[in-house]
Amino acid sequence: MPVLDLTQQSVKTALCPLGVKKIVYFDSSCKGLFLEVRESGGRTYYLRFTDQRGKVRQLKLGDERDITLAQVRQLAHKNRNQIALGNDPMEAKSVLKQIPTLSEFIHKQYLPFVQGYKKSWKCDRGLLKNHIEPVWGKLYLDQITKADVIGLMAKHRTTHAPGSCNRLLILLRYLFSLANKWDVPGVQKNPATGIPLMKEDNFKERYLSTQEAQKLYEVLRSSENPMLQYFVSMLILTGARKREVLDARWQDFDFERRTWRIHTTKSGKPRFVPMSDGLINLLESVPRYDCEWVFPNPKTLKPFVSFFTSWNTARRLAGLEDVRIHDLRHSYASFLVNAGRSLYEVQRLLGHTQIKTTQRYAHLSHDTLLDATNSVNTALEGMFMPMVPTVSASPVQLV
Repeated sequence: MPVLDLTQQSVKTALCPLGVKKIVYFDSSCKGLFLEVRESGGRTYYLRFTDQRGKVRQLKLGDERDITLAQVRQLAHKNRNQIALGNDPMEAKSVLKQIPTLSEFIHKQYLPFVQGYKKSWKCDRGLLKNHIEPVWGKLYLDQITKADVIGLMAKHRTTHAPGSCNRLLILLRYLFSLANKWDVPGVQKNPATGIPLMKEDNFKERYLSTQEAQKLYEVLRSSENPMLQYFVSMLILTGARKREVLDARWQDFDFERRTWRIHTTKSGKPRFVPMSDGLINLLESVPRYDCEWVFPNPKTLKPFVSFFTSWNTARRLAGLEDVRIHDLRHSYASFLVNAGRSLYEVQRLLGHTQIKTTQRYAHLSHDTLLDATNSVNTALEGMFMPMVPTVSASPVQLV
């Protein structure tokens, strides 16, 4: 292979011999540096070196049209220095090529993973499709910084409520956490950590009183939907989630042991609910259809997809327009606590994994609190009642 004292002039005039596809010219003053000249006229600089395993390799430094000879020599010396220190520049380039874009990671790794266990994976897909991919989809994972996340959340806050912003931030934390856990190239740390969640001040508390529950039940019994009174009653008697009740099957109930097995819960794990006397009486009164479901749509014999129309009609007739289906779960917890049950018992019955979640539902009624505070006065037998002052028989003369 020819050795040439590479200069700007010699590089420009170097030619590829006829009948040969390419020829290389090694630089006489920089070890391993050579110029490749192709029959098409293209010229490219390379650095040939031996890696730590004794294998001869060559690293592309740049096209002659894009980089000067002086820059090439400087770059060659820099890479040779790294090679001498045991760092392979070819491996660094190989790692860069393995770093996926955010969209590639979402569709090839994240979504296939969460589909296998996460009930809300479609919600994740929607958030990523609508709010993340249009902004960062084409960026490589190592290009997304904490500053990018802060900027995205600040912009998102201008059009969305704090709760929506927090869901997006939690999703980003989880997504990058998985990438880091799986050793995805380019992810050294999670850019979404350290950014605090926004304070949510839009939590709506609504609990049914005993009188409201009775009024609602009377309206449910006259609903055009023959199954509405049964599964709404079950929601109140068990505190279960809407989908858990609608998807209940007869085989899930063990009347002998008085347990209801819920197969798929919000946490993705089955749980067991004790069957109260009221629930057993309710199930015994439910009309039976020739299917496995407890509360099927009589027209399809399959679980209801939605019953909002009949529910909305019933709550309006009962004068409870502000009561949502999930408020029945709130009310169940409230009835339990007002009956003197502990938060631990409420937590187990609702299937919460954290007591903090249970505390959102466990609000005592005003009457219960009033009765509790009056018990102190009863225990002390009124001994701290102030003395009634004696009124003087003769008026006091003011000077």
